[in-house]
Amino acid sequence: MPAGPPAESSDPAGPAAAPPDPLTIVRTRGYVAVLVISALLGVPIAAAAFGFLALVSELQKLVYDDLPRTLGFHGTPNWWAIPLLAVAGVLVALTIRHLPGGGGHKPAEGFKTGGTPSAAALPGVVLAAIASLSLGVVLGPEAPLIALGGGLAVGAVRLLKRGAPPSAVAVIGAAGSFAAISELLGSPLVGAFLLMEATGLGGPMMGVVLVPGLLSAGVGSLTLTGLGTWTGLGTYSLALTHVPSAGRPTLGEFGWAILAGALAAFLGEAIRRASLALQDLVERHRLPLTVLMGVATGVAALLYAVITDRPATGVLFSGEDALGPLLADSATYTAATLVALLVCKALAYCASLSAFRGGPVFPALFVGAAGGLALSHLPGLGTTAGFAIGVGAMAVAMLKLPMTSVLLASLLLGREGLDVMPLVIVAVVVAYVGTLRLARRPAGPHDAGPQPATPAR
Repeated sequence: MPAGPPAESSDPAGPAAAPPDPLTIVRTRGYVAVLVISALLGVPIAAAAFGFLALVSELQKLVYDDLPRTLGFHGTPNWWAIPLLAVAGVLVALTIRHLPGGGGHKPAEGFKTGGTPSAAALPGVVLAAIASLSLGVVLGPEAPLIALGGGLAVGAVRLLKRGAPPSAVAVIGAAGSFAAISELLGSPLVGAFLLMEATGLGGPMMGVVLVPGLLSAGVGSLTLTGLGTWTGLGTYSLALTHVPSAGRPTLGEFGWAILAGALAAFLGEAIRRASLALQDLVERHRLPLTVLMGVATGVAALLYAVITDRPATGVLFSGEDALGPLLADSATYTAATLVALLVCKALAYCASLSAFRGGPVFPALFVGAAGGLALSHLPGLGTTAGFAIGVGAMAVAMLKLPMTSVLLASLLLGREGLDVMPLVIVAVVVAYVGTLRLARRPAGPHDAGPQPATPAR
């Protein structure tokens, strides 16, 4: 930089500060310390994430499998979820109302990663998520895990070094979130893309922030794999064990991909608008309407069981564990059954988004998979291709993360995913553009009326 005084600027705020140089940051001792801390924190955070997922899984088995048998039922009655989800509504409503942090991220407002919760808010986030997920609510564990990983990482840094720079704390908090979901989506790479795209990382600084997260995710993935083997519980990772052969895409399948993308945009926007409208009502009468949304979720599951003579649990939960069996047993589903599954799962998903706590990712994938498999009953669309374009299109319609949606739908299918990736890209692009065009524009200053001044802090 020149030694003389800076040139005059017409900007009243003064000359703009030069952006930080990524190479300079990487060469500092502080950045090396951030990498070491990220790697070290990856182990306990991954262990905490594993414990959270194991607890939710065991509670699900306890209340939906063991408890009905203990009470003398030969199986789980199809109405069983209704009282359990009413109890979930009471527990979640009380947690949101009385514990700090409001139970964490509101899933109806989309997938968000900003705002790491404080240590005081973490108990409320965890309790609301456990009550929701273990009792059958149609949401996933990814949002609570991201909050848990980031909150634990930030709390550990502030405990060990009170004067840590805010930028370093933010990077380590992001690394903690990477570690917490490192294996949840089937690969640390997919989890990294999810967080990177959701937070809007880009430009020269992307690598500086991303490398500690990838390191923590790699360590976390190894930890989760080791714990899964040691305990015999598995890694709770999204995986498909049986994928039918896909073959090369045809011109007809490209046409179906365009249609699937358009349909997903309309369905995703309908779910989003309905869940946000219901959320506004729920927040005015938290306890009774959270219970009512729980009952509505259970009724949607019961309706599916009555219509199709299949278990109500096909509609309940996040759908992560049901994706594999849905594809493997797709030949046993008629088109009408798949449409009933899509409608009932979407209704339960909408009710759950409006009142409970969890993540929006896995139910969106399941709804898209059911829709894609229903389309595959029409001429010219294979089973695996239909599954893939449905998953990708619905994921982007609900998450608005196109790169992550393509990766999820393609990598999930293993080798067959490479064959269907062009179809997935077409479906995702159509759904993404359609979703943006259908989305309600935020009210401008002329529509919203006079805005109150923001108080100084």
